[in-house]
Amino acid sequence: MVYLTLAAAIASEIVATTLMKYSDGFNRLWPSVGTVAGYLVAFALLAQVLKSMDVGSAYAIWSGAGTAVVALIGILFLGEAATAARLLGVALVVAGVVALNLGGAH
Repeated sequence: MVYLTLAAAIASEIVATTLMKYSDGFNRLWPSVGTVAGYLVAFALLAQVLKSMDVGSAYAIWSGAGTAVVALIGILFLGEAATAARLLGVALVVAGVVALNLGGAH
């Protein structure tokens, strides 16, 4: 159940970050409202996860997965360049999360 809650926190953070792109610097109302609501939900769910999971593991998964997926959304849907450096960066983020979890962070 804790990983399902963490997945929901990650999904909410990804939606909020994507909506932030469309908020035009918080000048557009509904994307701005969605951004704030998404981050509130994400942090509330992450707080619940931290009741039963080590902060190092939970935050590594939350931030790493969010970073990787948002970078891929940028590449696939927002016209951002898929450079070798960017793809390597995403791979390194994922590798870092895996290493933290395999290394006993939880």
